[in-house]
Amino acid sequence: MSSHELKTGPLEYRRQEDQMTILGFWIFLGAEIVLFATLFATYAVLFGRTADSTPPMELFEPGIVLIMTFLLLTSSFTCGLAIHEMRRGNAKALRNWMIVTLVLGTAFLGFEIYEFIHYAHEGATMQSSAYWSAFFTLAGTHGLHVTLGIGWVILLLIQLAKRGLTPKTSRKFFVIGLYWHFLDVVWIFIFTSVYLIGMVV
Repeated sequence: MSSHELKTGPLEYRRQEDQMTILGFWIFLGAEIVLFATLFATYAVLFGRTADSTPPMELFEPGIVLIMTFLLLTSSFTCGLAIHEMRRGNAKALRNWMIVTLVLGTAFLGFEIYEFIHYAHEGATMQSSAYWSAFFTLAGTHGLHVTLGIGWVILLLIQLAKRGLTPKTSRKFFVIGLYWHFLDVVWIFIFTSVYLIGMVV
């Protein structure tokens, strides 16, 4: 074992290289926070400016939104279980929980696509008004991040099958775990500041 490796601690932190990579990803998440903060601020400024288009309180469906929220928050829990099993050295359980996370995330994305299509059929598109432009930009950016996360998880599962559980693959799974939890936190803000407020105002 080289001087750049640690003998103890979580597997993903045992190499100095992996520690620096994880630190770099935290910095990347900081940039992502700035991105979403800008989108939320734009949405807040344009809130209510629906022009002649249908207002959100007539289109937002509480049942669909609650299902989407349940799916994504549950996927965060299963992702946490996957990382827990990874630290126990259980590659099979890591794979299984990440597959569950993948299924839940894909289901969330399916409901979001259905939601967007439904709104478009009701005449609410990005071209309808300033409000709907801000809504689709914010929600769509989050959905795009979820899509990227799904693709990322698939690639990591392929790597896990080929290379097994190593410090490098552990670090990659830990990083996608951070990314996934970040998306869940962003969704909580979307759920409260966009959907809940939009249903009553």
